[in-house]
Parts: sequence; C-alpha cells; structure tokens
Amino acid sequence: METIRSNTRFTEKQGQLLVKLARNTILKELAGKSTNTKADTSILAFQDERFQAHCGTFVTLKIKGQLRGCIGNLTPEGSVLEGVKRNAVNAAFHDPRFSSISAAELDRTQIEVSILTEPLPLAYRDSQDLIQKLRVNVDGVIIRKGHASATFLPQVWEQLPRPEDFLNHLCMKAGLPADAWKHSELEVLTYQVQYFEEKH
Repeated sequence: METIRSNTRFTEKQGQLLVKLARNTILKELAGKSTNTKADTSILAFQDERFQAHCGTFVTLKIKGQLRGCIGNLTPEGSVLEGVKRNAVNAAFHDPRFSSISAAELDRTQIEVSILTEPLPLAYRDSQDLIQKLRVNVDGVIIRKGHASATFLPQVWEQLPRPEDFLNHLCMKAGLPADAWKHSELEVLTYQVQYFEEKH
C-alpha cells in the first residue's frame, strides 16, 4: 500500500479531474445509476500512478460559502479515486448534519476535494506549547480523548484563524468541553492537504 507523502503532489489539472469525478458520481447517484470510473471521465486521464496512491480523502460541498456536507476518511481506505467517489456520495447523501442533496441544490453547489498526508502525532508539553506548535492555514488537526474524536481540515482556519478558537470549536465537535484542550491530555495529530475547488 502506497501512502501519499507530502512530496506526492497532484497538478491543478489532476485536481480538477477529481472534482469532476466527485460531481459526476453524485449526479449518477441522483439518477439512480451505479458509479463507474470509466463513465465519469476518460480512463486515460486517471492513468497517472498518483491516482492509485492510498491516502485519506475528503469531499466538501458548499452552497454560497455555507457548508452543505463534508465526509472523508483520515487514513487510507483504498485509492484516491475510490475515496473521492465514496466520500462524494457520503457527503451528498449521508452527512448526518444535513438532508440528502437534491438535483436543484447540486446545481448551486461548489465541490471541494482534499487529499491528505498521513496524520502524525504532535508532541506538546501543555496548552501553550500546543498553540505555538499548530501551524495556522497549514495543519489539519485531529484530537482524541477516550471514545471522543474530531478533526478540522486546514481550510477551517479561514473561519477560525485564532488557534484558541480553532481548538475550542474542535473540542466541541468531538463532544468535549470547549476548553478541554487546556485542562486535559488530548492526543493530537496533524496532517496537511492539497485541496481543489471546483472552477465555474
């Protein structure tokens, strides 16, 4: 299994192919047809070995800048192609925060695909050290405590640029008190992403 490394970069053209794959997969699901990579776009376009790399992927749906669905996997569950197709369907129809997307909504939806590097543990001494080690606009962050866990993609820094706010909201997403990062020992992992926004 080849896990994507930070030096395995997708070109903008390849990223747009993945975004198109995500949209076409959702369209096929709305039409009640089975998904098929060959039918989504030219199979020749996906012959680059990077598309077969095993890594985490996320698919995010937004309407007028507001979240409409976001599902992904942090660790490898098949190839990039398989992950994008699976997470496109899950983001559109199985995000528990939203109802299933309609065809009319999809026409107004912007799709974003994120390709993740392997999450790595972040060692820190205390809450202040944690804040200093987090890289704003660079790091995606995973927190874990017992059965509670949550992640924010690096794109979330755009809405929450202060590390304190970022961590408060991440703790709440995990079902923990907002200040849990200050007072308890959380397991923290970080990762980076390449993400591609749909171009209209």
